[in-house]
Amino acid sequence: MSENIIYGINGPVVTIKGETGLSMMEMVYVGEKRLVGEVIRLDKDETTIQVYEETTGLKPGEPVYATGGAMCATLGPGIIRNIFDGIERPLSAIAEHHGAFIACGCSESALNEEKEWEVVVTVKQGDVLHGGDIYGECPETPVVAHRFLVPPSLEGEVVETAPDGKYKINDTIVKIKDKKGNVHELTLCQRWPIRIPRPVKKRLPSQRPLITGQRVVDTLFPVAKGGAAAIPGGFGTGKTMTQHQLAKWCDADIIIYVGCGERGNEMTQALTEFGEISDPRTGRPLTDRTVLIANTSNMPVAAREASIYTGITLAEYYRDMGYHTAIMADSTSRWAEALREISGRLEEMPADEGFPAYLPSRLSEFYERAGYVESLSGNEGSITIIGAVSPQGSDFSEPVTQNTKRFTRCFWALDKSLAYARHYPAINWNTSYSEYINDLSDWYYENVGSEFLKYRDEICSLLLEESSLMEIVKLIGADVLPDDQKLIIEVARVIRVGFLQQNAFHKEDTYVPLQKQMKMMEVILYLYHKCRDVVAKQVPISKITGLGLFDKLVKVKYDVPNNALEMFDDYKRDIDKALDPLLR
Repeated sequence: MSENIIYGINGPVVTIKGETGLSMMEMVYVGEKRLVGEVIRLDKDETTIQVYEETTGLKPGEPVYATGGAMCATLGPGIIRNIFDGIERPLSAIAEHHGAFIACGCSESALNEEKEWEVVVTVKQGDVLHGGDIYGECPETPVVAHRFLVPPSLEGEVVETAPDGKYKINDTIVKIKDKKGNVHELTLCQRWPIRIPRPVKKRLPSQRPLITGQRVVDTLFPVAKGGAAAIPGGFGTGKTMTQHQLAKWCDADIIIYVGCGERGNEMTQALTEFGEISDPRTGRPLTDRTVLIANTSNMPVAAREASIYTGITLAEYYRDMGYHTAIMADSTSRWAEALREISGRLEEMPADEGFPAYLPSRLSEFYERAGYVESLSGNEGSITIIGAVSPQGSDFSEPVTQNTKRFTRCFWALDKSLAYARHYPAINWNTSYSEYINDLSDWYYENVGSEFLKYRDEICSLLLEESSLMEIVKLIGADVLPDDQKLIIEVARVIRVGFLQQNAFHKEDTYVPLQKQMKMMEVILYLYHKCRDVVAKQVPISKITGLGLFDKLVKVKYDVPNNALEMFDDYKRDIDKALDPLLR
């Protein structure tokens, strides 16, 4: 390793004078404590390094060691169930060997190098392998089979294989010879630069929804598998709670939760809850298919900038195995603040609100790594990105929110007034949108029912109409409205409280299958159409509301179990029994 000398230190930014021989984005070790850093600027006579650890105590004159390679993530069995920091250091192992706090220069292997895995080799001597092909697998957890992939740039003929058995991650299980005659050893792990997307064979259209069991998401504003969604909201509106709920119940195979600059107690809550929750798909603890990346607000700011790249690289690795992954980034605003701080120390020209001018391109680089793809091995996999945004003062016109909207097709705007009224998820149906509806329409038609989108459109129309009517009500009161408009306000209340509002602590309401969501919409609209016919006969709305049907439908989400959808027919019969005398 070549040696250079520190010239200047400005927080996490370190400079070296003179010819260094370093490359752009090269990983380096800084100082006697060998702090992890990365080259972020190269001039003729000065090199700038971004240090991912606390630089307290670092002095000019200390050495900087080159590594000759980029900042990489270690990819192999042992990632699932683990909790890492922003540069993939395992926090559990650090706590075990070094105590509760991460010391400067603390070094631990990202994956356990001593643990043995039960490996099955799936290739034989003479086989020709290409980049991305699977050459073996092992059970990483009871619900995730880890498949070993040939590095994308490598191809050749298998010249030697190890027998099935127990191996450590650095043991060689396959040897292949490339066209030049060089023999390459394939182990259980590989390394990949976190800032470079892993290659795929083909990007496919996203035509399947990510099913979350949350009615306001699945019905009104769905996100496709391989899509990207943003959850903007001010302090206290429930961004983290919404992401936790999506992580717990969405039908992705692998969940990667990145706590980027968030409070430590929130990550502790995620770690505790995910371990206690029984996965509805497998009956096992949710941690059996979850990875946590914790870069909390008291950790070095530069590692916050790297954390989402580490998370997306892990997601791409499992996507290439053929899994559907979902990455929760909480929150990209804290990541953007890290960019702003480092940019300020580099004395770069600021753009809007002090953020660097390259903020939009960095956001696009991240969100564009989502997608539904055919991997190099021919498997289909996807990455769905759900990024929280924390605009100060709930101001959605600030740069991070506005630029995020450019690169996501699904926007779940959290509303402070809904959150303070205890309406969760606090997603405002008037300001949120999803552009995936047309892409997913065929899937809904074939898998849920031909009427699903028709019901959805009518529900949206009623909510929009209610919003317009409430403007009139605020000015002159509800008494002046005709009965047909009063009916719309009553039905919209049932939709808001009985359908869109959801109770995460109720066993029947925390997760709702799509078939039940459709039945709920059907019975609400059945009541609306029946009442509309009654009102057309000049029956006063007060007579209809006095029957208690609206309040009964508000409670249907609790009263009808998820596996007893035939009970909805009873509700229809009750509506007919109550309203038919009024029609006659």
